[in-house]
Amino acid sequence: MKNQFLIFWIFLIVGLSTVTFNSCSSKKGITDLHHDEGVIINGVKWATRNVDKPGTFAAKPEDAGMFYQWNRKKAWTVTGNVTNWNATTPEGDTWEKANDPSPTGWRVPTLVEIESLFDADKVNNKWVTQNGVKGRKFTDKATGASIFLPVVGFRSHRDGTLDDAGSYGNYWGSTAHEVGETSVYYLTFYIADAYRSYAYSRNGLSVRAVAE
Repeated sequence: MKNQFLIFWIFLIVGLSTVTFNSCSSKKGITDLHHDEGVIINGVKWATRNVDKPGTFAAKPEDAGMFYQWNRKKAWTVTGNVTNWNATTPEGDTWEKANDPSPTGWRVPTLVEIESLFDADKVNNKWVTQNGVKGRKFTDKATGASIFLPVVGFRSHRDGTLDDAGSYGNYWGSTAHEVGETSVYYLTFYIADAYRSYAYSRNGLSVRAVAE
């Protein structure tokens, strides 16, 4: 009888462990940090989450991810102070593949791809609050597919000081504005508008990847 009782509990524990494992695996598939299904906005497939540590996505669309200096793969935190900030100017006229922090199958968008989000005939964009986080939502008018870009601010090119957190969103493009200079095109927005501009490549900005 004791053996039967012991066997019963062993089977019960194994069964519960299997259910727990399957449940965790299912949740992992939803927020897989290395993969993203992406959505197509005006012909461009965008990731639904920011790049976090190199080779990974943030867990949720509302999560900030991490900051990057242009054409560099080192990640910087989006909160607090930082040390050993690299104040030298990055080299190159495009974001090189070897330095791209995007997960496999993804890359930093070009200027043309960023500008595709501002095609008013095909894309609607508006300031929203999603799950308590401020940001901008870009929606394909034909399909209703959308991406949410959280407002994260940026780190200053001078010393890495955090700036504009909670008021501006700033996302790198891969295209240099002036070769050999310090400025690069990027997507920026605040409560009233969204547009493309150019910034010091030494700044630390967010990255929202597109499919390769």
